[in-house]
Amino acid sequence: MTHGREVLDELREPAIQLRKLIPDVYQGFSALGKAAMTAGALDTKTKELIALALGVSQKCDGCIATHARAAARAGATEQEVAEAIGVTILLDGGPGTVYGPRAFAAFKEFQEYFASRQ
Repeated sequence: MTHGREVLDELREPAIQLRKLIPDVYQGFSALGKAAMTAGALDTKTKELIALALGVSQKCDGCIATHARAAARAGATEQEVAEAIGVTILLDGGPGTVYGPRAFAAFKEFQEYFASRQ
C-alpha cells in the first residue's frame, strides 16, 4: 500500500457521498482550512509541515496523505519533512516511528509526482 495517492483515491468516493449529505459541515471545514493554511506570519510550507506532523501524531492516514501532497506542492524538502517527523517522534514515541515513515513515503510519492510533471 502506498500512503499517498492510494489513500486519497480510497477516500474520494465515500467523501463525495458524505459531503452531499452534510454540505454545510464540509463548507465550514473548508473555510477553516483555507483560513488556517493561508500564508501569514508562517508561510504555507511551514504550516503544511506542521499539519503533516500532526497527521502523524493523530495517526490519520488521510491527513498524512493530504498534507504530504500539500507540503510537496509547497516546495518542502525531504530534510524539512524528516525533521518535522522527528519532532513528532520525540513527542509521540513509538507510534511516531510507525506513522512517521508512512508520512515520509507519502511525501516522497507526491514529491516525485510533482517533479515528473515539470
